[in-house]
Amino acid sequence: MKIATFNINGVNKRLPNLIAWLEVAQPDIVCLQELKAEQGAFPQEAIAQAGYDAVWSGQKSWNGVAVLSRVGAPVVTRRSLPGDPADQQARYIEAAVSGILIASIYAPNGNPQPGPKFDYKLAWLARLKKHATELRKSGAPVVLAGDYNVAPTDLDIYPTKSWDDDALIQPESRAAYRSLIGRSWLDALRHCYPDERIYTFWHYKRMRWPRDAGLRLDHLLLSRNLREKLEDAGVDRAVRGLEGASDHAPVWIRLSPP
Repeated sequence: MKIATFNINGVNKRLPNLIAWLEVAQPDIVCLQELKAEQGAFPQEAIAQAGYDAVWSGQKSWNGVAVLSRVGAPVVTRRSLPGDPADQQARYIEAAVSGILIASIYAPNGNPQPGPKFDYKLAWLARLKKHATELRKSGAPVVLAGDYNVAPTDLDIYPTKSWDDDALIQPESRAAYRSLIGRSWLDALRHCYPDERIYTFWHYKRMRWPRDAGLRLDHLLLSRNLREKLEDAGVDRAVRGLEGASDHAPVWIRLSPP
């Protein structure tokens, strides 16, 4: 089974790119982030014509997450991250698909820092950790996939000082990510490539894509009961270089069958 995560950066604006990638890559399950479309504007018909069922939580202008599947309709188990009833941002959706619990995650960016947006980022990641612990204790096989807006180590960002003040690489952000993973979750891409510089995001500014000045922000975390099933992982870098591309590339894992 091939499971992917893709920050699409505007699902309607990038729809041709998304459909073309689905046709070539043939993922079984896809988590999308940054839909930038309200609930009624999600391109459900085009996704269905590509062979995928979908569930999503949209939001006008910003945010938005979805789960697509061609191996059975996703059954939504949660449409928001618990822990703060006042939080109305569409950043989390969770669904059962083909015997696996899948979460599509779009963590807060947190800039500028310090400040309220950074505080929200850290609080959100703490809520995610708490909920992830509950999911782990359920015994279900779980994949937490998405844009975490954290480059976990210096290996996950090109050599530079230009991002030193950015929320994506602050010690507090990295500590929150490490705390989330703990001993219970496997960072699939880093597990497969422990010593390589692998990026999933290249900012549109300052020629960062042509210079390969990227960051690894998109992660798939696996529960312990899926570790032995992990066969491979990768980044579809070429998608970032296409005309009209998102600033993220799809990231994927391959799991062995039951």
